[in-house]
Amino acid sequence: MNKTMASSMHQRSRQTFPLAIVCGLLMTLGIARPVSADDVSNLIEQVQPKMVKIFGWGGGPRLEDYQSGFLVSGEGHILTAWSYVLDTGTVTVHMFDGIKYEAKLVNIDPVAEIAVLKIEAGGNLPHFALNEESDVQPATSVWAFSNLYKVATGNEPVSVQQGVISAITNLSARRGVFNTPYQGRVYVLDAVTNNPGAAGGALVDREGRLLGMLGKEMKNDRTNSWLNYALPTSEIHDTVMQIIEDPNYTPVRVDPLAGRHGKEGKAERPMTLQRLGIVVVPEVISAATPPFVDDIRYQSPAEKAGLLRDDLIMFLNGQVIHSCQMLRAELEYIDQDDAVSLTVIRETGGVQRIVDLTLFPDF
Repeated sequence: MNKTMASSMHQRSRQTFPLAIVCGLLMTLGIARPVSADDVSNLIEQVQPKMVKIFGWGGGPRLEDYQSGFLVSGEGHILTAWSYVLDTGTVTVHMFDGIKYEAKLVNIDPVAEIAVLKIEAGGNLPHFALNEESDVQPATSVWAFSNLYKVATGNEPVSVQQGVISAITNLSARRGVFNTPYQGRVYVLDAVTNNPGAAGGALVDREGRLLGMLGKEMKNDRTNSWLNYALPTSEIHDTVMQIIEDPNYTPVRVDPLAGRHGKEGKAERPMTLQRLGIVVVPEVISAATPPFVDDIRYQSPAEKAGLLRDDLIMFLNGQVIHSCQMLRAELEYIDQDDAVSLTVIRETGGVQRIVDLTLFPDF
């Protein structure tokens, strides 16, 4: 097997049944067709030029400074996962041939946790079409392309994993079961794609058509289980196209230098959730539970500002907030007497919308 194939030594968890046995059973049943070595070689050769390696903020304990992405326009638009890696003024993109570009963050969708970057690399770049139709169902053979474990840095090819779609279901994270605010449809994968650096990678079919984007690392501390999944292209197509076609499109435009960057130190009298009257959901996942509002204290600043239960806090004073733990940490830079600006995602009548609130502590 060539070096682009991800080694089982890199896999962080073991599957109940070896993939080869699963695929063999599916082929016997006529659900999956065998793929020749030439077919796989041609597939890899077709997809690799569309993949990129992304490097940004990180480097601390359990904070890798890299992830994956792929081109979605000939003009240099790149789709990837929205994460702390992009939370910096300088994001570097390494192309398949090793050429490096500084990427600009165009916009994000904080609910789907996707981001669109842009590089100035001329036109006619190889890229995926977001509107290609493909018959996707459980047992569909798929290939996942990503820079897991930072295997690729320059012109090395990204890693490739073969698997099948084991289920198509809705993801729910209301009580912090998994670390994502996204609650839509996902492809659950019978391939261990849940590894550092894999987020933002591409999931394709045997013809090289884009099926979806690989999701972030996702672990449930209740069951100690990892979820391998991808966001279907159909779920994110409209948002990505709006971001590309309309520079003024919201959901959210972010200043990557806001928040903790440039702060001199923590406040002498730091702000707390209790002072604001906010109760967030229990932290089921270590350092990764989304900051959903679980309750609001009566006559508190939060209640007076109009914060509601089930609101998902996305930004605090311009700083993106990824977890309950991060929310508490960022509040330590705010004095107890200062106003607090929150941007939340709120579901009203089955529709999610962005709400900006300002909380004024009682003096």
